[in-house]
Amino acid sequence: MSFDLQEELCQALREFIVDHVSETGGHLASNLGIVELAVALEREFDSNKDRLIYDVGHQCYVHKILTGRKEAFDRLRMYGGLCGFMKPDESPADPCVTGHASSSVSVALGMAHARSIRGEKYHVVAIIGDGALTGGMAYEALNDAGASGEPLIVVLNDNNMSIDKNVGGMARHLAKLRVSPRYLSAKNGLRKTLSHVPGGKSVIAKGTKLKKAIKSVVLPSSMFEQMGFTYMGPVDGHDLQALSFHLQLAKRLKCPVLIHVMTKKGKGYSYAEHAPDKYHGVSKFDPVSGQLPGSTPGFSAVFGAELAKLARKDARICAITAAMPSGTGLSGFPREFPERFFDVGIAEEHAVAMTAGMAKQGLRPVCALYATFLQRAYDQLIHDVAIAADIPAVFAIDRAGIVGADGATHNGTFDVPFLRTIPGMTILCPANFAELRTMMTRAIYHNETGGAMAIRYPRGGEGAFQENTAAEWASHIRQSDKPDVTIVTYGILINEAITAADSLKQQGYQVDLWKVNEISAKTEQLCSGLVSSFAPHVAVLEDVVQNGSFSEAILRAAEQIGHTCQVHCYNVGNQFLPHGSVREIYQLCGIDGASVAQALADIMKCGKDESIG
Repeated sequence: MSFDLQEELCQALREFIVDHVSETGGHLASNLGIVELAVALEREFDSNKDRLIYDVGHQCYVHKILTGRKEAFDRLRMYGGLCGFMKPDESPADPCVTGHASSSVSVALGMAHARSIRGEKYHVVAIIGDGALTGGMAYEALNDAGASGEPLIVVLNDNNMSIDKNVGGMARHLAKLRVSPRYLSAKNGLRKTLSHVPGGKSVIAKGTKLKKAIKSVVLPSSMFEQMGFTYMGPVDGHDLQALSFHLQLAKRLKCPVLIHVMTKKGKGYSYAEHAPDKYHGVSKFDPVSGQLPGSTPGFSAVFGAELAKLARKDARICAITAAMPSGTGLSGFPREFPERFFDVGIAEEHAVAMTAGMAKQGLRPVCALYATFLQRAYDQLIHDVAIAADIPAVFAIDRAGIVGADGATHNGTFDVPFLRTIPGMTILCPANFAELRTMMTRAIYHNETGGAMAIRYPRGGEGAFQENTAAEWASHIRQSDKPDVTIVTYGILINEAITAADSLKQQGYQVDLWKVNEISAKTEQLCSGLVSSFAPHVAVLEDVVQNGSFSEAILRAAEQIGHTCQVHCYNVGNQFLPHGSVREIYQLCGIDGASVAQALADIMKCGKDESIG
């Protein structure tokens, strides 16, 4: 295909992406920005054989369209439809699952090593954004890959953005590299001059040292070259011919190569170009006007507003996040308290350890991370926070539980299980905005244990439950004299539990309903007293995996006191969940109110039938 036809293809791809994402929601600006690069990669490589690994993977829409999944975009990110990230069971062109940043070079190097060991022939390419280069894992991989000498291509997609504007030393380093055409101009000028000087052509042929000297003056040596990569660029990421030329050259080199490609996030759609952060991940919208739908305040916004309110009264309060100020509701905090706001980039391990240091020295830091990304900092939670026992660090865990359309890589279904294993950790579980505010004040100021506290809350808004029971570790929401079943839950699943209780009551069953507000070693010790009052059947309703869930504390407490109740666990199971709406995933797991009520009614009816027989 000629380059002219490919340029027409790029225009058609942009129109297709805008049209379909406006109908389904999805990642817009990042996919518009990578169109030419993705087309060039598909042109120069066989993605069914060569391994193209898109870091994070949220910018893989063009790749999916060009590898046979165009017709599936009508159901992008819907239950049973096309995943918004790379997923190997969709196509052999997706070499691995992606969803978290900074891992592509590590995976690519592993594949390159496997290729060499097995004597196979294919190319391995990691496509990583400048935002992902704020993550430490990327440097571990680059350091190893450069030293390995393994043939490998790393394409650095530099759009000066992750979701929010990039921060840190790497952003400054790339800014220097972006002006490197000065070096290229100087080198070409030198060549032209020497070609007209007697003996000049010989100097050009043997002028490696001279070129290196000029380069060191005009452009500081890139860290990539120092790591062992052959550095190419910067290259215009919207110039198909230039991209193809550099990719062809990189394929011929039998060494680690890094191609620095400059792109514009949101390219070709003016609204996304002017506000790439706003159009990064979008719901359904009007593609003509660019008008995004209005949204009601969610837990993230309430958290950000409350933290700012508390910070106005206390100069010790600081906010830390990992490249997610807007996603965690903190976008307004740095405008009001710039000296007390710290965006560390995609570096959750660093964020947690730094939070520990700040808390140890008398500040009141609050570290806001998505539940799925907090997984990266498990070691720091143990080593830097918990072992010291008296560090009053606060962790705001956003997107806890089921997140919906982003699917398996983004669901926050492991936070309660892994935090429960850490001695001294307290998990607070607000069910609504009022409880979130109360729990934030408690976590920052009224931490009886002096240790770390985490506050977990979901993406989106609150449900119908509006009581503020945050002052108690557990609240008796519904009471019966002689209950047939006791339902126990925490957080926003109280709304599903109430639905289940109401349904069972209509069927003639008596229901006790308990809402747990705090999960910790202390409260789990109190479970024995709680369990002693439980009905013959106990249902524990959670939006986390089974292993390590709070239901295990209930089971253990029942065993310890010899209670003969039957404990029924309703959670997501020990599995990774597909993408789809939150409601659909609740129903799939059987943790929606109607499913829980039906399951319990069936169990109790069976028990009655057996007793009659």
